[in-house]
Amino acid sequence: CPPAPSRRPAVMAALKEEARLLFTEGVRSALEAWAALQVAVENGFGGAHSQQKADWMVNAVAQYFYDNVDLESEEIEELLADMVYNEFDTVIEDGSLPEVALQIRTFFGLCQRGQEAEVRGRIGELAQRKGNVKVNAVQGESPGVADDSSEEDDDETEAMDCCPHGSNSEPSPLQQPGPSTTAEEPPPQDGWTVVRRKRK
Repeated sequence: CPPAPSRRPAVMAALKEEARLLFTEGVRSALEAWAALQVAVENGFGGAHSQQKADWMVNAVAQYFYDNVDLESEEIEELLADMVYNEFDTVIEDGSLPEVALQIRTFFGLCQRGQEAEVRGRIGELAQRKGNVKVNAVQGESPGVADDSSEEDDDETEAMDCCPHGSNSEPSPLQQPGPSTTAEEPPPQDGWTVVRRKRK
């Protein structure tokens, strides 16, 4: 998959090689802790090469930062949404995009300032969160397509409770998520993640 096109003049960010590697590791940790993306990977929404596409996303996102300067969180959100939609036919509807975008943007800023210990600490926190989120994947319409038939939704809805093996916790009813949390405030571990896969 070719990297996402740059919308600004290519300006290589001034990061040393060690900082670049650490930033890439931070991007990987943020994406691997992103439950919405992981349910798409684990359930093969991207086809037989779903895991390879997820690995490609890590390097593509990192390169996007190197090729552009002063990226805003909204631009990173748009990049992530486009990648997930194009590669996994999936629309993220759980409000997690702003949080993931902020995490990655924060990693880059810390690496630029040489705060490597802080980056490693945040990576460790994300590793602890990984796999501890219940996931609800709902198959539905592609973006911009109105849904006028509730019966059709009932027929085409797939609900999957992907809680950790051996967990005794019960899933709570699916609710609309509240305001997205920041990187410093991880979402509740018993929350739901909603992804919507476009219909073929």
